[in-house]
Amino acid sequence: MVVFKTRHGSVRGFRASGDVVAVLGVPYAAAPFGVHRFREPAPAPAWTGVRDGRSFGPVAPQSARLPGAPVWSPGDEDILTVNLWTPAPDGGPLPVLVWIHGGAYTFGSSAQPDFDGTVLARAGLVVVTLNYRIGFEGFGHVPPDGPIAHPDNRGLLDQVAALRWVRENIAAFGGEPGNVTVAGQSSGAASVACLMVMDRARGLFHRAIAHSPASPCYPRDIAAATTREVAAAAGCPATSAGLRSTTPQALVAAADQVADGYRRDPASGSRHYDPSLYAPVLDDDVLPTDPLTGMAAGAARDVDLLVCHTTEEYWLLDAVGSSAKVTTDAQLARFAEDFGLPDGLVAGYRAALPRAPVLDVYLAVFGDLLFGEYANRLAEVHARAGGRAFLSRFDRRRADPGAVVRAWHCADVPFAFGNLDDERLAFLIGGAPTAADQGLARRMVRAWADFAATGSPGWPPVRDSSTEATEATEATEAKVWTADPHAARTGDRAAAVRALWAEADFPVLRP
Repeated sequence: MVVFKTRHGSVRGFRASGDVVAVLGVPYAAAPFGVHRFREPAPAPAWTGVRDGRSFGPVAPQSARLPGAPVWSPGDEDILTVNLWTPAPDGGPLPVLVWIHGGAYTFGSSAQPDFDGTVLARAGLVVVTLNYRIGFEGFGHVPPDGPIAHPDNRGLLDQVAALRWVRENIAAFGGEPGNVTVAGQSSGAASVACLMVMDRARGLFHRAIAHSPASPCYPRDIAAATTREVAAAAGCPATSAGLRSTTPQALVAAADQVADGYRRDPASGSRHYDPSLYAPVLDDDVLPTDPLTGMAAGAARDVDLLVCHTTEEYWLLDAVGSSAKVTTDAQLARFAEDFGLPDGLVAGYRAALPRAPVLDVYLAVFGDLLFGEYANRLAEVHARAGGRAFLSRFDRRRADPGAVVRAWHCADVPFAFGNLDDERLAFLIGGAPTAADQGLARRMVRAWADFAATGSPGWPPVRDSSTEATEATEATEAKVWTADPHAARTGDRAAAVRALWAEADFPVLRP
């Protein structure tokens, strides 16, 4: 057992594998309930003695039950915790990678098996993962109530608090507080993009990794309308007092009810297709601008950025049943209208996928709308504003008798963490990994470790361009991740369809 001293008290770690020591469930802020509910994160209370660090902390309120991860239980309150893996408990300093989990701002936790930091620690990093408030607790708009402040974007403020904890404590675990990379996937990657343009996060990290960043941010009026819907479903007033008096489990259940209503109603607009109720709020305070606008203004030009997206993002959401089925031309036309897509975009996808059924055309468009094209633009806008950006695409797929696993959303995460052997991840990667899969994982782990250490993942950055968007698009070079390191794939349809998005402004979601 190894004991580490933090500013709040001592904590005991354990040998996770070989020389890697893990420490789990360390509080970085006070429990965000009671007097702290809907407030900015408060400092973690100090403790005496040595705290045991062998178990993950409780997960944030949610209804999800994810394979291999703990579930939320009403009454679990000490949810703002970090976990660490270090190969240098008595040495260092080493680069630090801080991971923010995804889950549509509604579910997920740092305890998911994909996020075990052992392999990345062996590659020379100190790895930190964290829990933060999600759902209404983290991203629901709470109306003002006199002198009591209920800021929007409490989940983002939790992430800032965790990064402050890292700056103040990571040296004790062998990490270098002046060399921190913040990373995430999906809504976790979108959180990373938000942090890059937030004044409160400035200086707390030096590089950023965003895998499949989700595009939407909501203006305050949309967030307020969502609050009214959730409060009505929960049977409480949409006021500060009414929401504070309503239990977290009641708000979780109410949000599920509201989302299900959108899912069942084809006439409910863009939320019918994937009813994610929560997103970062453009609040003129914590997050005054969306990431694309902020990056275009140079707000993050001093932060190196590594962006990745998968080539078949939305097929996962279809496979798990969270997305509406679009199988007819009429449904596809309505989808394009509901999202205000540019004229000709769907027809262009049809031309690029001439033999594909309507469902596949829809999934291709929706995946690029939410993740792929937005990821491309983040990298390009950052480069155009004077930052250094690297772009990559994950294009590994697997076809076995009776089953096809695509290069879909989340499939890249076990490879980047080097966690392929856990049976609980078989659905994402298609069963037991092959030797080629293991080689791909080693290459991706190395790219992350090198980027965190030096700012370069091993391929050229996006070329700076101040010309028209279409010319910048043509100048973009992306690393393509496949199981065969010698494959000359370029992302198949990527070059053909990118020009179709030239007339689309992001974010284009219209709840």
